[in-house]
Amino acid sequence: MRPLAVDPARHPTGRGFFCAASPALPPFLPRMNTASSTRAEQRPRRTACGWLLGVALLVAVVLAAFASGQFPITPAQLLRIVWARLLGAESGLPAAMETVVWRIRLPRVCAALLVGSALSAAGAAYQGMFRNPLVSPDILGVAAGAGTGAVLAIWLNLPLEAVQLFAFIGGVLAVAAVLAIAALVRRHDAVLVLVLAGVAVGALLGAVIALIKTLADTETQLPAITFWLMGGLNAVTAADLRVSAPVVLAALTPMALLRWRINLLSLPDEEAASLGVPVARLRRLLVVAATLATASVVAIAGIIGWVGLVVPHVARLLVGADFSRLLPAALLLGSGFVVVADTLARTAAAIELPLGIVTSLVGAPFFLFLLARSGRRE
Repeated sequence: MRPLAVDPARHPTGRGFFCAASPALPPFLPRMNTASSTRAEQRPRRTACGWLLGVALLVAVVLAAFASGQFPITPAQLLRIVWARLLGAESGLPAAMETVVWRIRLPRVCAALLVGSALSAAGAAYQGMFRNPLVSPDILGVAAGAGTGAVLAIWLNLPLEAVQLFAFIGGVLAVAAVLAIAALVRRHDAVLVLVLAGVAVGALLGAVIALIKTLADTETQLPAITFWLMGGLNAVTAADLRVSAPVVLAALTPMALLRWRINLLSLPDEEAASLGVPVARLRRLLVVAATLATASVVAIAGIIGWVGLVVPHVARLLVGADFSRLLPAALLLGSGFVVVADTLARTAAAIELPLGIVTSLVGAPFFLFLLARSGRRE
């Protein structure tokens, strides 16, 4: 069969539509850009490699934490101990080493992972919700409330479990007071009222903490109050993790399920409402979830600063502002950051340093570096 020929003079390209010798496509079909299609195919691969690299770095940081300290435990020894516990057999290693793993090192590393992930996720949620990159998880007074509850319990000579319970209740009550004040003031912008109410409640609770420190016994109570406010994981046990971990998991669940709607909160309230988002209800839900996550980890670890402020910044630089990618990136980076900071706190000096001091020494200069770097770009 002979190919169908078209008069070149009747076609603007000089070739026929269906001529066998013509490789040209009809003008109504889009031409594919080979370079852009190749980049589009490579982008998911790079994304998957990036996530795998993040998980691998986190595993390496955890193994380094086990291998650091006065009783270093190599990855092979750790694997033998864990495998023997799973099989119910003997590991063949000294009993002291197993005690260090199960009662000291493992609860502490798990607590660092939990604290870092909770504070980073809460910070990322708050920064997107308030449309402000300078917002941290304690913007609504949860840290000040938890500190007030813990300081009050220490001043009353209550046991450690009561201190943690008072800290959790204090953080929740502080944010509840902020929400109640914001509900009473409806004439102004809702986000602005929340921030200002949080600043006022935090300042008031800070004055209460200073008052209790003044009245506390200088020999016993005041040192305990000071060290608790500086934060640390040296007193965290497996029982504490069994209580706080489910609360953190329950708080992170709505953040993960509503990650697409959280992106719309970065828009003005009127635009987000026009897209079908219940702005006020979603904002209250996020505040409750972030408060529960923050209060639960502050109750067991004390006040750990700069994690919820710096880590979301770094995650945003790496993966962008889309909350569906920002949340898992913040979880990975935050947990790894606190593990590294806690490892430095217990190995950098002859005595153990408070974790809050280490995170501040690392986080504050790094935040200033990010601020100067973004200023040069603008």
